Amino acid sequence: MATSNPWKTLARRVVYENRWIRVREDDVLRPDGGRGIYGVVELRPSVAVVALNERGEVALVGQWRYTLERYSWELPRGGSAPGETDLLAVARRELREETGLEARTWSSLGAVDLNNGVTTDAEHLFLARDLAGGATQQDPEEQLVTRWVPLAAAVEMAMNGEITEVCSVAAILKTGMLAGS
Repeated sequence: MATSNPWKTLARRVVYENRWIRVREDDVLRPDGGRGIYGVVELRPSVAVVALNERGEVALVGQWRYTLERYSWELPRGGSAPGETDLLAVARRELREETGLEARTWSSLGAVDLNNGVTTDAEHLFLARDLAGGATQQDPEEQLVTRWVPLAAAVEMAMNGEITEVCSVAAILKTGMLAGS
């Protein structure tokens, strides 16, 4: 099993950038020795939060996803700001902004790579418990609705395709495994 890098980067250039993403085009030598172009979408680390209340319910947020042209139920989630390295602080902020919730108990569920053949996006998953409510502080591009569902129902939604956002699916299934559901 080869674990060393068979690619050689000859040059890199940024072809597009906004406040969320940067698109890079690399001139490369492929593993077969041929020359090629590799497009990479760079994203800062992001987070997803399973907010689990004392009744065993998970907070889902629903919103219209412009890219997919459909409504999506998923976990509270979002990206870090430039230079932001404390991902637990990012998770706390995203949970508060999107649902108005604060949590006293936090656990890491690990991280997942998203579409790692095209993007640098790694999403860090958290479990939040001992919740208290408050007011949301949604971003201008968000119109979120919060819905509480039992953990077993969230697991079923992840399994039957009602929840399709990959980080939400992973975090919900990890939480379901930990809870034994």
